[in-house]
Amino acid sequence: MSGKILFLGYGYTAAALIRRLNAEGWTFAATARSEEKAQKIRADGGEPVMWSGASFPATALEGVSAVLISTPPGETGCPAFATASDAIAGRAQDIKWIGYLSTNGVYGDHQGRLVDEDARLHPTTPRARQRIQAESEWAIFGVERFLPVIIFRLPGIYGPGRSAFDAIRAGRAQRIFKEGQVFNRMHVDDIAVTLAASLADPAAGDLFNLADDEPAPPQDVIEFACGLMGVEPPPLIPFEEAEMSEMARSFYADNKRVSNERIKKALGVRLLYPTYREGLRTIWEGEKAQGASFV
Repeated sequence: MSGKILFLGYGYTAAALIRRLNAEGWTFAATARSEEKAQKIRADGGEPVMWSGASFPATALEGVSAVLISTPPGETGCPAFATASDAIAGRAQDIKWIGYLSTNGVYGDHQGRLVDEDARLHPTTPRARQRIQAESEWAIFGVERFLPVIIFRLPGIYGPGRSAFDAIRAGRAQRIFKEGQVFNRMHVDDIAVTLAASLADPAAGDLFNLADDEPAPPQDVIEFACGLMGVEPPPLIPFEEAEMSEMARSFYADNKRVSNERIKKALGVRLLYPTYREGLRTIWEGEKAQGASFV
């Protein structure tokens, strides 16, 4: 399957996906709020669609067979749904796949237990509740319009230019310890692999958790990255004593292990980076090949 994909929001994940899809003959358009973002889209080989979040230009959907939505919701819901869903419905006969990027934060706190796509949702933050509302809006839209809408619940995303190495170099890395706390994460290339697999088989499922094989304590990730860099890791700090923003602190309120079995069974996904160790090693080797060092 190939065609033209429209990105409602063009960020780190969308750029990784189109790098993979380009090899399969896909073209793309993507929304931009600024000329700087429009230039980035053009540099990546795409067609920018200037969109401020107000009325959506229906002409942007000409020739489009797939749509990926990554715009974050707000207090009034998903801005993409509010302004673009009618235009998408008008091209329903041409669109074969709609992906919505959500977060595994919708599960809330499960006290470290394993959760799959059937687990109950216990949102602990307004952001998570807004995501649930947005998921529902798009899912109902898909049913009503006979469109394949697939929800992807993403974990923490890392990859080149956005990893523990960057936090360490910037002096932002902390090794914060909270008893039993783990977080899920996934290399951006594995996210792209999963999205591409769903694109190739839109009927495979309508809800997927994305995560690698090893939910891990955040301090372990920082320590491992420091070991690769050959630098002393920052001191271990008890959670209660750590200096963090309120948003960063709120992430520690949720503790769960997210199952990725469905993407393996339904989509046949084989992870390139099953744990953070393989992912960080590959990033570090790439950085060293480009002459990177600690500073």
